[in-house]
Amino acid sequence: MKELAEFERYMAHLCAGLGHSDRHAGLRGYCTGLMAPLERKSVEPMAAHLAPAATRSRHQSLHHFVADSAWSDEEMLRRVAQWVVPSMDFSDGGWWIVDDTGFPKQGIHSVGVARQYCGMLGKQDNCQVAVSISLACQGGSLPVAWRLYLPKDWSEDEARRDKAGVPKEVGFATKTAIALAQIEHLLGQGAPRHCVLTDAGYGTETAFRERLSELGLSYVVGVTAQVNVWPPGHAPLPPAPYSGRGNVPSRQRLGAAPHERPVSMKDLAKTLPVEQWQNVEWREGSNFTLRSRFARVRVHAAHRDDQRSELRPEQWALIEWPEGHKEPMKYWLSTLPVDMPIERMVLEAKMRWRIERDYQDLKQDLGLGDYEGRGWRGFHHHASLAIAAYGFLMAQQLRHPQGAGKKNAGRRQEPALPTHYKPRGSPTHAAPRPVVHHELAAAYRRSLAQDSAKVSVLPARKRKVTFMTQ
Repeated sequence: MKELAEFERYMAHLCAGLGHSDRHAGLRGYCTGLMAPLERKSVEPMAAHLAPAATRSRHQSLHHFVADSAWSDEEMLRRVAQWVVPSMDFSDGGWWIVDDTGFPKQGIHSVGVARQYCGMLGKQDNCQVAVSISLACQGGSLPVAWRLYLPKDWSEDEARRDKAGVPKEVGFATKTAIALAQIEHLLGQGAPRHCVLTDAGYGTETAFRERLSELGLSYVVGVTAQVNVWPPGHAPLPPAPYSGRGNVPSRQRLGAAPHERPVSMKDLAKTLPVEQWQNVEWREGSNFTLRSRFARVRVHAAHRDDQRSELRPEQWALIEWPEGHKEPMKYWLSTLPVDMPIERMVLEAKMRWRIERDYQDLKQDLGLGDYEGRGWRGFHHHASLAIAAYGFLMAQQLRHPQGAGKKNAGRRQEPALPTHYKPRGSPTHAAPRPVVHHELAAAYRRSLAQDSAKVSVLPARKRKVTFMTQ
């Protein structure tokens, strides 16, 4: 089986970053279990699937590998990127997509669990939340950074921290701070400066946007209707005249006149002339062409302008207001080029669906949310292994697009996961969803049972850590 040989090479590539050779069997077994047709991908059912006659011992070995073994989940994600990224085509654009995802939980003992907003549920509930960054192109995407958000109550509770194994150096950080740290780390590894996409949970924060610009990154970020901007014809007053005493005034002033004060994005949308709105199609959806009505205008972001000496740099305000709706639906701020056509800008703004599909596939098909352990290390190890399994499938999809979506005629009759789900708005033609190849997992499981010989592993090489981009 050609795919099985490719999987072996992939496992060998990942094994080279594990350190001790005793961990190699754990990696192969865990990734195989994650791709198996199981209703739940926690350690126990995966162990029963992999070794029906020795479930207890296999359970112990898999649990030790994911929860206790001291291998680096960061190195695992780096090696996954090294394998997948060379197959990604960035000729029509590349993006860094920032988001977070929640995992509903019962009880209070799982690391980072608290009552907080859970996107999966669409409300406040008891859950864990992780921040991630996906690298995306038109044909596919891959999570390349992953970090649990640790609520302040958790970060200050030494007893719970120790019990969950939270590293000493990990303190409280907001989600935007985590995302920025991830981006800076990726750039330090040599990652390219692609455009950054976020929803309003990140884009509304002025300091976040300004830091992206300082790093030399363009962005298209969602903002709320309440975010203030200075549209054309609006500007604060200059600094007050010098009185001859004290320091020379340098700060701008907000005046009383309407044109001397910023306006909200919502109010801005309502003042735009009819001719400035246009219908834009951005891609083929699952069942129909995706289109809506958009307008854009050059603005200056407004935030504490009375503490500044000058306006912030000019940028785009992009607004979506579908016909027939009483109010605009979405707002973005963007530092994309002045001469970029609105059609392209809309496409880039809408590319954020990619990370949503990453989450859907990882949770639905590869057990991202099924980990039952409570510790910091196990949570991150399980996530990096789910991403490793996803990375193999994504690489196969990118390298063999014609065969990736074909059903295997000889597929075993096992209870399969629903592999044809597509999030709303996902394109049909440009980026078919990677198919979880359950037959591959079954074949690999049989090969493990038939062959106890050690698989050759690529030798580890000491070299500067870099991000593979091709």
